[in-house]
Amino acid sequence: MIFKRVGDGRPYPEHGLVTARDWSTVAPRQVRLIDLVTTKVTLNLDNLLAEDSTFYGDLFAHVVQYEGVMYLEDGLHRAVRAALAQRALLHARVLVLDSPEQG
Repeated sequence: MIFKRVGDGRPYPEHGLVTARDWSTVAPRQVRLIDLVTTKVTLNLDNLLAEDSTFYGDLFAHVVQYEGVMYLEDGLHRAVRAALAQRALLHARVLVLDSPEQG
């Protein structure tokens, strides 16, 4: 198993980070693939196979941690590449959102 779960959609509230510049304020760190829940059920093979897939975007995947679950919002192709290379870790920017109950 590569990921904790394959999800479809973003169960967390809107966070306002849209562009790579927005995300650049979140420091990158390593995350385990097995701890991630995807927010997409499909992967575009063009993204997976493109040599320059990060040329115009962020070098790091984008992860949102919400209610203790880590959701892979952007960078599914990076995560699959890491898995194909038999790496268990991925460098990602992790945005931690508190749920309303956690205040």
